[in-house]
Order: sequence, then C-alpha cells, then structure tokens
Amino acid sequence: MILVTAERLFAEHGVFAVSNRQVSEAAGPGNNAAVGYHVGTKTDLVRAIVRKHAPPVEQLRPRMVADAGDSSDVRTGWSVPVRPITDHLAELGSPTWYARFAAQVMTDPALREIVVTYWLDASSPHRIIQGLDGCLPDLPAEVRAERGDMARRLTVHLCAERERALALGAATPRSSRPDAGTGLIDAIVGLWLAPVTRP
Repeated sequence: MILVTAERLFAEHGVFAVSNRQVSEAAGPGNNAAVGYHVGTKTDLVRAIVRKHAPPVEQLRPRMVADAGDSSDVRTGWSVPVRPITDHLAELGSPTWYARFAAQVMTDPALREIVVTYWLDASSPHRIIQGLDGCLPDLPAEVRAERGDMARRLTVHLCAERERALALGAATPRSSRPDAGTGLIDAIVGLWLAPVTRP
C-alpha cells in the first residue's frame, strides 16, 4: 500500500513535493512514520517503486531479444526496449501512475541514477545495446549517443503524457497502449534514420 500510494502521489504532485509523512498518512490510518519504518528514506522509496516495476518489464524482454536474434533492422532493434515498457503499462490497467513517476525520476540527476543503475545490472539491456549498435554501423558515435538519449527521453515522456491524458479522461492520439507503442517505435525509427548534417 505504501508503494502504490507513493507512486500515485509522486506522479500527481512531484517527487519532492510529497513528504514521506504525507505518503504514510495517505496510505492509511495509523503510523505517520510508516514509510521510514518499512522502507526508509525517500530515495529508498523511489528505489523500491523502481524495483517493483522492473522485474515484470525485464521478464518480457528475453523473448523479444531471442526473437530479434542478430537482426540489423532498426525497427526490430528498438522494439526490444520499447515494447516491454508499453506492454507492462497496458497490463497495469487503469489508472496507472508509473509512467509519470518514471518521467519525474529520470529528470532528477540524483534519482535518475537509481533507474540507470538498476537497468545496467540486468542482462538483456546489454544485448539490446549491442544489437542497436549493429543496426546503423556507419552512424557516428556522437550521433548514436545523442539519438539514443533522444529515443529514451521520447519513450519516457510520451508514455507519461499518455498516462496523464488517460487519468484526466482526455482523448489520446492512439486508442490503445499497443497502438501507442507502435506509434512510438515509428517515431524512434524515423529519428534513427534521419540524415546526419555534417558541419
């Protein structure tokens, strides 16, 4: 209950706008220090939320990595990191808060490392990165790094915007999360295949 409540409050109000005491009080009557007792600091709370969602996403990846094989197709390469995220969000049902929570965490320099460190400890991201490097071997290293960062940010923030719209009952460009995932992959493929302007 603490993790669900914290995720919702962080998504709706911001990670640093919500205190551990507020999370404890919103999680249920009783001890207003429950977060500190059961979880620890706010950083520990963020880490616990990330750990709650990471295994279901990671479980979806090995099959996609295996299906992709040694493909050098950009669409196949970017489907592997993106589709498990959009599929996980779809499996959560509605309402959800994790995409908005993740968007806020990824923009904070200190908290971002929690997500980055956790994902680098998993096995499939290494294979994903190797596969993506083979998709466009002639792309300069600095352009590859820049576009990879753009693609990650696009993924996080597009998922968060869709989640926000759904929470408000607003219309979304795509009717379902799988369709939204397809649109996101289309955009990332376009980003990677865009011409490189040389100075």
